[in-house]
Amino acid sequence: MKLYQNEISSATSRVRIALALKGLTAEALPVTILGENAESRQAGYRSVNPQGLVPALLTDSGVLLTQSLAIVEYLDELQPEPPLLPDTAEDRALARSIALAITAEIHALLPPRIGLHLRATFQADADAITAWDRHWVGEGMAAVETMIAGRRRGTFAIGDQPSIADIFLFPQAIGARRLGFDLARWPNIAEIVARLEAIPAFRDNAPTQRR
Repeated sequence: MKLYQNEISSATSRVRIALALKGLTAEALPVTILGENAESRQAGYRSVNPQGLVPALLTDSGVLLTQSLAIVEYLDELQPEPPLLPDTAEDRALARSIALAITAEIHALLPPRIGLHLRATFQADADAITAWDRHWVGEGMAAVETMIAGRRRGTFAIGDQPSIADIFLFPQAIGARRLGFDLARWPNIAEIVARLEAIPAFRDNAPTQRR
């Protein structure tokens, strides 16, 4: 397998965590994502992934998969142990709802292309873009905290084994911390993230700091 990736990308981090938990490997193919001239915005990469996003996974059979949630669930089916989805239908739906609350409601408003659009269309400076990011992260993470708190029954977001909910929560929480948020304001998230940071598959595959 080959993974088109960027190490600052929280979406890439999710897939790297899943690969590590499964004991699977993929050749890393770096793609730059920052700036007007980023490789992700060029025709060459758009011919690979028309959305121009990372990650993208080229399977051993030559099929290109995009979108981190789809890739993580593919890896879960490819290598069933350890399972990344809980045992019951209700808990699986809850795990997916947490993952989607992060990827579709928080992260979707934060990628570099959003900042470029805010700058080009609304003349937003760096401080304004950071304020935008902090607003949506703060609002979104508060909602995820409430979702987890209302049904939590175990060590992690759902149960006593990391699931896709934790795989999506962890990189977003690291990003929130780098935006200046104290995770203690979200006590369940803070506790879960502290436990995940002790697991090498999570700790070693956290998104790196933007430079």
